Amino acid sequence: MASQVHFLDIKGKPLLSRDYKGDIPPNTIEKFPLLILELEDDNDEESNYKPFINHQGINYIYISHNNLYICALTRKNENVMAIIVFLSKIVEVLTQYFKTLEEESIRDNFVIIYELLDEMMDFGYAQTTDTKILKQYITQDYFKLVKKTPSRIVQPPNAVTNSVNWRSDGIMYKKNEAFLDVVESINMLISASGHVLNSEILGKIKIKSHLSGMPDLRLGLNDKGIFSEETNNRNLDLEDIKFHQCVRLSKFENEKIITFIPPDGEFTLMSYRLSSNQFLVKPLILVDCKIKVHQHSRIEIICSVKAQIKKKSVANNVEVMIPIPEDADTPKSSAQYGSVKWHPEKACLIWKLRTFPGGKQYFMSSELGLPAVSDPEAILSKRPIKLNFSIPYFTTSGIQVRYLRINEPKLQYQSYPWVRYITQAGDDYTVRIK
Repeated sequence: MASQVHFLDIKGKPLLSRDYKGDIPPNTIEKFPLLILELEDDNDEESNYKPFINHQGINYIYISHNNLYICALTRKNENVMAIIVFLSKIVEVLTQYFKTLEEESIRDNFVIIYELLDEMMDFGYAQTTDTKILKQYITQDYFKLVKKTPSRIVQPPNAVTNSVNWRSDGIMYKKNEAFLDVVESINMLISASGHVLNSEILGKIKIKSHLSGMPDLRLGLNDKGIFSEETNNRNLDLEDIKFHQCVRLSKFENEKIITFIPPDGEFTLMSYRLSSNQFLVKPLILVDCKIKVHQHSRIEIICSVKAQIKKKSVANNVEVMIPIPEDADTPKSSAQYGSVKWHPEKACLIWKLRTFPGGKQYFMSSELGLPAVSDPEAILSKRPIKLNFSIPYFTTSGIQVRYLRINEPKLQYQSYPWVRYITQAGDDYTVRIK
């Protein structure tokens, strides 16, 4: 994978190096600063984004972080992205150890960095990169010279030699619980007339595991959550599915069953995406906004919102961000429900509704002065209304957890998992004014 790993300052001066194979001369890294300068001087824009340089049969694969270069050298035609991911994991681990990774922290902690590099890579091949596991036997005590008598030898945790390297043995809880959240973020682009122009769902299944021992979990989803199954005379296919490393992929591929031994604590078990043709296209919260311009000296905004969800459902913490001209001033606002505040730094009015029951509709109005703008409608037509909201106990896609079975063969305790559903506005839930 990699023959050498080097840490360099912003000028390309080596700070710390580790040679794993010995097949590349140690002074080869001295050419790296000149190669970087040549790359920056290159007029080809695409070359400025290349994460590697090939020079005289040597591959220089690098990333930058806090005025540092972390560079790996190799002779062979290696997988560049795999090495970049490994270098990024080095940065992640060192940052969790030292809080910030910079030139000074490298100089102050070179001993522990060498030990971490030796554990994370063996003869150029990536090994353990999980910070929780590394911290079990590489700690700040390594700043001191400790004579390792047989009684004081630090043994690697079982997770390193165990096939389940994301979970260590001996985890115990007085109360065994598992919390599962199905969170769907919906992005929508809605026209001024209320028609959906584009939409997608970004879903995640998150788990917080407080379980003792080495539990084995099995997750069952309803028919709408089964992949490529027939539902209502059409296929509902989850796209861009990504699983946590704990999921047994072979079991899923063969039987469509999600089984796993969970890490301790919080993690994302699965993420997925649904495009607009995979679910019912309907705005969950519909916004109708009218703008009247009065002799270019003031504008009047009349806005209504309607919760197009079931009456038993409630949207929480709804925010309707209505754009206004940057030089608008002295707003006078009133709302049938909730509160409206002027945010001049964001050039918008924010209408907040703490709770919004399904089927309800509310109105607000605002009048603002316009000292200088000549065509406010043209300006506002370029900036859509943005919404934020959260709807508990509801998923747009219809995914439901049928069961989450927990089995710990040795301890054989009983545990009752908790399941929640949340639909929320994504980063791009917007409504056009014009």
